Amino acid sequence: MQYNNRNIVLSELIGLKVKLVKCSDKKQEGLEGIVSDETKNTLIINTKTGIKRIIKKTAVFKFYAGNKSFTVKGIEISFRPHERIEKAMKYYKKREV
Repeated sequence: MQYNNRNIVLSELIGLKVKLVKCSDKKQEGLEGIVSDETKNTLIINTKTGIKRIIKKTAVFKFYAGNKSFTVKGIEISFRPHERIEKAMKYYKKREV
């Protein structure tokens, strides 16, 4: 998959490296790891200190794909993975390439 700043909100996130840029829980900011699973409302991240469950809507994420990084607001991906293509289209259209 070729990720870009626009299609990242429609794409599969499992397996991508991620960092929490902002979070309502300030202790979790800066957390880094690999996305191992996701639900409608959460991302499950494998970190050096264990598995962490992060609420999507209250966070801003930076995803890394290859040598590129993409910043995504949690609200843009706050859908079930199989529903994301249909429901996240409004965010896809607003994002710059």
